[in-house]
Amino acid sequence: MRLFYIFQNPINVTILRTKQAVKSALQILRNSQKTIGFVPTMGALHKGHLSLVENAKLSSDSVIVSIFVNPTQFNNKEDYEKYPISIDEDLKLLEEKGVDFIFLPSVTEMYTGESLLKMDFGNLDKTLEGSFRPGHFNGVGVVVSKLLNIVKPDKSYFGQKDLQQVAIIKRLVNDLSFDVEIVVVPTIRESDGLAMSSRNVRLNPEERLTATILYNCMFFAKTELLQGGDWFEIREKVAKRFYDEPKARLEYFELVNTDTLEKLSTIKYQLNISICTAAFIGEIRLIDNLSIV
Repeated sequence: MRLFYIFQNPINVTILRTKQAVKSALQILRNSQKTIGFVPTMGALHKGHLSLVENAKLSSDSVIVSIFVNPTQFNNKEDYEKYPISIDEDLKLLEEKGVDFIFLPSVTEMYTGESLLKMDFGNLDKTLEGSFRPGHFNGVGVVVSKLLNIVKPDKSYFGQKDLQQVAIIKRLVNDLSFDVEIVVVPTIRESDGLAMSSRNVRLNPEERLTATILYNCMFFAKTELLQGGDWFEIREKVAKRFYDEPKARLEYFELVNTDTLEKLSTIKYQLNISICTAAFIGEIRLIDNLSIV
C-alpha cells in the first residue's frame, strides 16, 4: 500500500501533508475574506487537470490542489498498484500554474482505519461504470466527502470527461448540503480526439493509435443521430467497428440523459443528452463521453 509520497526537487509552493495543516493554512485566507478554489486529483497530471487549475485561478483568490491516489475506489488491486505516479513532475506543473497550496496526504492520514461507510446514489451508481465497477462510486463519494470537509472550498472543479462521477458528486453535494459550488470544466482532448487521461501513458504506441476509436465512434454516432439515424442501428455499427479492431474491446456504448444517466433510445431535445462509452485498449480501460444536445 502507498503510504507516503517522496519527491526530490524543492519547489516554491506550500505543501500540506495533514488535515490540520490544511485547516490552519486556509483559515488565514478565510479570515481575510479570500475565496478558495479546490481541484482534487490523483496526480499523473496532464492538460486536462491543468485546465481545471486555470479555471480555478480565474475565479478564486487562492487555489489548492490535492494529489491522492484513493485506494477505496479501485475494484482491482493491480490497477491501483499500477496507477501512474509522477509527483516531481506534478509539483513542477502546479508551481508553474501558480497554485498556492498542494495537499499531499498519505493513505493513513486520509483513512485511520477501514472505511465502513456505504453510500447509495440510487440509479446514478448502478448504471454504466457502476455496472462494471461495483463499489467504485462509494469510494469516490467517501473520499470526495472527506476532501470537501477538510478543504471547505468555495468552489471545486471537476472534468466533464468523468461525466458519471460529476453527476454523483453533484448529488452528494446537494443531498449532504455541502457549502460548495461544483464547477464542471469541458474535456480536454488530444489533436486526434482522444480524451486526456492519466491512463493514456500506459498505452504503447500502437495502442495509442487504436485508442482514437472511442472518440471516432462517438463522433460518428452523434453525426448519425443528429441526421435522424436510429440509435440501435448506430450502436450495432459501432459494435462492429470495435469487433473488427483486435486491440479494442467495447464494454458499453450508451445514449443517456446527462443529468440522471437514464439510458435513452432517441434524442429528446428538451434534455441534456450525451453518449457514454468504455472500452479496453489492450489491457488499459478507458472511458469517454460526448455531449449531443
